[in-house]
Amino acid sequence: MSNVSRTGKEEEINNATSPTTFGKSVESQAQIEDAAAQASPNAGGEMLNIYRLEPIAEPDDPRWDNAPNHGVIVVAARTSGDARIVAAARELDFMEVDAAPAEDVTTVNASAFRDDKLYTVIEIDRDRRDVKRGVVDGVISVDTIRPVQED
Repeated sequence: MSNVSRTGKEEEINNATSPTTFGKSVESQAQIEDAAAQASPNAGGEMLNIYRLEPIAEPDDPRWDNAPNHGVIVVAARTSGDARIVAAARELDFMEVDAAPAEDVTTVNASAFRDDKLYTVIEIDRDRRDVKRGVVDGVISVDTIRPVQED
């Protein structure tokens, strides 16, 4: 998607940018708030499925260099894609510590759980109202962010 801005004046130079800032518009803020409310574990007695996330890449696969292997994790989620999001949300994010690489940058998309070459998602139960959205079994380490310098 391009952010090219044209004002309609032919003599002005088009620098292929717009003065808007990603995620700061009223619409973006409303979408972010709606997504946060929907993603909340207290979203209300919805039907959830149980998914098992299993590592499928070999232990020496170079992809593991970018994200740690947490082993088998069981989660309650809406869909298989949501299961990946639920698991990834339990990892520590740059936004939660004083180590943000840049403003408005998150590391949640770099999670091993979001990589279909590292983890597969298997549905093991469906249409459950007796569980809350989140991790049901397994341990997700929060040491996903490694310091660059030794203390």
